[in-house]
Amino acid sequence: MTYDQRHVDEESPLLTNRNVNVKSRKATPLPKVQILVLLLLQICEPITSQSIYPYINQLVSELDITGGDERKVGYYAGLIESLFFVTEALTVLQWSRASDKIGRKPVLVIGLTGSMISMLCFGLSRTFWALVISRCLTGLLNGNIGVMKSVMGDLTDQSNRAESFGLLPVVWAFGGTIGPLLGGTFAKPAEKWPQVFTSQFWKDYPYFLPCLLPSIYVFFGLLLTIFVFRESLTWKSRSTISRPSSSSTASSLSATPNSDKEDKPLPLRSLFIYPVMISISNYVALAFLHAAFSALFPLFMSMPLEIGGLNFPPSTIGYIMGSYGAATGIFQFFFFSKIVRYLGERRVVLNGIMALPIMFALCPIMSLVGKNYGINFIIWIAIALITILGILMDMSFGAVFMYITASAPNKRSLGATNGLSQTSVSTARAIGPAMSTSLFSLSVQEQWLGGYAVFALFSCLSILALLIAVRLPAEMWEEEEEEYEGSES
Repeated sequence: MTYDQRHVDEESPLLTNRNVNVKSRKATPLPKVQILVLLLLQICEPITSQSIYPYINQLVSELDITGGDERKVGYYAGLIESLFFVTEALTVLQWSRASDKIGRKPVLVIGLTGSMISMLCFGLSRTFWALVISRCLTGLLNGNIGVMKSVMGDLTDQSNRAESFGLLPVVWAFGGTIGPLLGGTFAKPAEKWPQVFTSQFWKDYPYFLPCLLPSIYVFFGLLLTIFVFRESLTWKSRSTISRPSSSSTASSLSATPNSDKEDKPLPLRSLFIYPVMISISNYVALAFLHAAFSALFPLFMSMPLEIGGLNFPPSTIGYIMGSYGAATGIFQFFFFSKIVRYLGERRVVLNGIMALPIMFALCPIMSLVGKNYGINFIIWIAIALITILGILMDMSFGAVFMYITASAPNKRSLGATNGLSQTSVSTARAIGPAMSTSLFSLSVQEQWLGGYAVFALFSCLSILALLIAVRLPAEMWEEEEEEYEGSES
């Protein structure tokens, strides 16, 4: 029986046995301790990667990397910030594939150890190249972001995946809030608390403390991994469903039973199939636009009114970004799984991407209002609307994670699938911020579309991303396979 034959036509009953089974199927109980450990580990990456943001510009300036030219600070700071994602893209696939062969736990231990050491090295760096090497070390040794998604896939199934994967963006938002808070609060402790930090060490290395504190948390995560976390990858053989080699549309997928095929890691070329590629493509598009907006929006808020910004001070920008992160985390924690079950994963992804062009378009509107009428309630309403739309956008990440997990050719290739997706996304996250902020400067300098060309461009790119999102199937790949297996039994 082919994939097309398994789909109902207009004369088929609306309520089939499969629909009844899906609706009435009880959720498998989650291994709560293992899920909790995984979520605590998930916090490590946003804390270590984003804790440098509040002080990196000042650090670059003080180390005299730019030769006294303050206009170059942003260039060097942006380079250091992007190096994490660039180097992560080079190795995350290899780490994820290794986790399919040697297990998730050893790779997690290596990644956490590397993150801890590299953060300490960053705090002790006194030259540009020392900063570069330590930042590259963080990315090279940190393949955990892909492996953690694989662990979540190991610990869950189709019945409980919405609840568990909905927590990943929540803890990321929490870590993304705590990281910059640690970096901004504890930089230069000898100046802020001279009675406590009296040693000359804290004056010579004023940014070591905001690197030490994330490292302490990573060390705590390392202990949890060694002593509490249980290996989630099983090496038991099971029947698998072979996936199609390629397809231009979801309806052309086919599945054939292969009960004799051992569930083992597949060659990398076996991942280049339609379910994997369309899932990863949506993840890349979403991550690229999200990273671009995340870099562009604070820059837009900080620029003077006369050149198209809002002229907000850093404290106001921090409150806005912190409120956004908190609102996103709280909303997803309480409502993500309910919304996914009500709307379906595909609709959640579509809603998130449809929010992006509106978010980009609201920025020039706020700028024009600010230029003509000053900062008033209209701007604050627009910021509140961007926050609401941002929540919708962030929810789509959880749904995309579910698609990627379900698209893996077999259980033992889940790590490689997540590694391939994370490699692509790390590249997108390295390009997105640099592209959006550079185009903002060019738009203002050249007065393209009155200085707002960057927002028009990314609004159009967001609309184009919808063309990729609509190709996602309404039902998960695994659900289609389960239907096939049921029909054969």
